[in-house]
Amino acid sequence: VRTVPISEGVDRVEARARRSLERMGLPRGDVLLISNAADLAGAEGRALWDRARSLKDRGLFRRIGFCATIEDGPALLARRLEADVVQVPCSLLDQRAAQDGVLEAIADTGASVHLSSVFAGGLLFAGGDDLPAELASHAQALSRTRRRLAEQRCDPMQAALGYALALKGVDKVVASVASAAELRAILAAAHAPCPNLDWAALAREAPAAFTADARARISSAA
Repeated sequence: VRTVPISEGVDRVEARARRSLERMGLPRGDVLLISNAADLAGAEGRALWDRARSLKDRGLFRRIGFCATIEDGPALLARRLEADVVQVPCSLLDQRAAQDGVLEAIADTGASVHLSSVFAGGLLFAGGDDLPAELASHAQALSRTRRRLAEQRCDPMQAALGYALALKGVDKVVASVASAAELRAILAAAHAPCPNLDWAALAREAPAAFTADARARISSAA
């Protein structure tokens, strides 16, 4: 379960978390994630974390944690808060969390590392005509990446999951699905043998255009 923004108030955050469990018909949940690490800043952030810890202590959630980007300093935050889970983005195109040692640093705090955005918001699947204007300059580079994968007889989904699942320190890989067909495709790709690829050569230099807002306009459907 992911929380609503702290701007709605701590009581509202708790109420929505409880309601999420009710909708799923669960007496308790596995993980409660603060949806944005920025919500944990300042006095309101401390109150929010204390409320999350209270829900854990009362048995409503087994673990608590937060979602973060590498700019949030997730390892330091995880150590300070003694978080159980940290969810961070990392993908074949943006490998900074792995290359900079962020994933292992989080794992060293004792927190479980959950990887998100493994499909780079659909960029691996998007043709030039599907890209928003701010990403148009990356169309050729993305096309070259797909061509390299094709030459190795590896489709983009298979490569994305192969990379993510091989990362040291990662406990779970998180992917959203919109249909049963998408789920079946992801499971098949995750279990398919992956060629011995040069992952680093496939990475982009984490351009600023690869933002969440831009990616949200691209379907990540497989």
